[in-house]
Amino acid sequence: MCELGEHSEKDAVVVLEDNQGAIALAKNPEFHKRTKHIDIRYHFVRESVETGNIELQYCSTQDMLADLLTKPIAATRGLRRIGGELAL
Repeated sequence: MCELGEHSEKDAVVVLEDNQGAIALAKNPEFHKRTKHIDIRYHFVRESVETGNIELQYCSTQDMLADLLTKPIAATRGLRRIGGELAL
């Protein structure tokens, strides 16, 4: 994003997440036996949160635009939502 001029070195990239457990794990720097199976990619996210490169924010599932394309929803609700977001 830096190449596009959209992100400066000082700004954290905001990641919207609807899983509060995932947010809590990423913000907790301690190691637990129950989380030892988590992939190395997770540790990259945790480190990025600690350094301030990424900011995780909660967003309810109903407000996630990406879910309209990945989860089955009622047709009228989906069309109303897409129309509202695109100002149709």
